[in-house]
Amino acid sequence: MPLITTAPNFKLVRLASGDHSIHSLAHGETFHPVIGPVAEAEALYVNQLRLRERLKSHVGEFVVWDVGLGAAANSLTVLRTTREFTCPIRLVSFDNTIEPLAFAFENAAALGYFGDYEGQIEAILNQHAIRFTDGAREVDWRLRLGDFPTLLSGTSEFGVSPHAILFDAYSPSKNPAMWTLPLFAKLFQKLDPQRPCALPTYSRSTIMRVTLLLAGFFVGVGHATGKKEETTIAANTLELLKEPLDMRWLHRARRSHSAEPIVEEVYRIAPLSPESWEKLRMHPQFQ
Repeated sequence: MPLITTAPNFKLVRLASGDHSIHSLAHGETFHPVIGPVAEAEALYVNQLRLRERLKSHVGEFVVWDVGLGAAANSLTVLRTTREFTCPIRLVSFDNTIEPLAFAFENAAALGYFGDYEGQIEAILNQHAIRFTDGAREVDWRLRLGDFPTLLSGTSEFGVSPHAILFDAYSPSKNPAMWTLPLFAKLFQKLDPQRPCALPTYSRSTIMRVTLLLAGFFVGVGHATGKKEETTIAANTLELLKEPLDMRWLHRARRSHSAEPIVEEVYRIAPLSPESWEKLRMHPQFQ
């Protein structure tokens, strides 16, 4: 495949690790910017979600929501690192454009993570869906193309609730619509209370953690990745969190100048309001 180094909206960049990744010119952000696409996907999602451990003993279909398909590094890394397990996988990817994936696919040789999945990527790009045999299991992969906040607010059927969510949107300052309290509250409502589900994300900000808590999630400290000493993991059950946020964190959040969740599609920072503090204080995680 030809190596393309620039495009109207994206360009290929070499990271300090030596790996290639993709830079969005429109958002001014690089995908997986430090350790590279595969290493970050493994650390942030595969390992943090304990996917191998969970899939080894899972009975029936395992559902993964991939919120922010982007260039597909997260979804492909999840598939590749779990293909020895036999339970079927339902992978539902969400994005409002296939442009980064199309650009990545044109640069597959440089990026290096498409491997045996090139046929599946072609199907996702062209038909937005594919069923296939992958190692010892069957995979049903579908792309829901559209604005994710709008999809969540709509009446369209999302299908089976997930066991895991890969949340990888552009940063709150560049894409605030994907980080609001109403969005995460609606996302939490889509979960099945009887189906344990975890959601990791690269952000460790107080705003992000408060938002997830007020949306209904339990929230914990996430694994380090790249230059980030911590990330964040949320779940609908405490059992999926190894290090839940504690009372010391709660009181730091109360003193923070940047803790009040975003409720509209405008990025701004502010300390906790009295109303948010009261709701946070009464969260089951801190009782």
